[in-house]
Amino acid sequence: MVATSAVAVQPDEVMADSAKEARARDLSRELRCMVCQNQSIDDSEAPLARDLRLLVRERIAAGDSDAQVMDFLVARYGEFVLLKPRLNSHTWLLWFLTPLALAGGGIALWIHGRRRAQSGAGQDAALLSLTPEEEARLNQLIAAEQVSEK
Repeated sequence: MVATSAVAVQPDEVMADSAKEARARDLSRELRCMVCQNQSIDDSEAPLARDLRLLVRERIAAGDSDAQVMDFLVARYGEFVLLKPRLNSHTWLLWFLTPLALAGGGIALWIHGRRRAQSGAGQDAALLSLTPEEEARLNQLIAAEQVSEK
């Protein structure tokens, strides 16, 4: 992973101030490459990712805080540019759908198990007892087997 991110950031992109460069790298790890979509711009070698890395460095050099840089990019490219979307009214479904689906599935399995246990409890006695015809047939088979063993 370290080699990949070292290759993506070109030497001409690196800022002279190491503290600002560290901020730029941290911010770049939180931003999505619009071409690769599952990589941060820090890891991507796409030309658009390079443009975004340069834009982040320009904003930092201009004196913007980390929040101001992120707000600028979100205003320009939308929430999709963030690898971890912010929790707001537009993204609550994204954040809570998975836990709600897991909880709903767990509750459904629990209800199904209870219903199955309740319906099976009354049938157990009927399943374990044989009808008179089945008992007669079983006795014939046992008797026939005992005769064949002798």
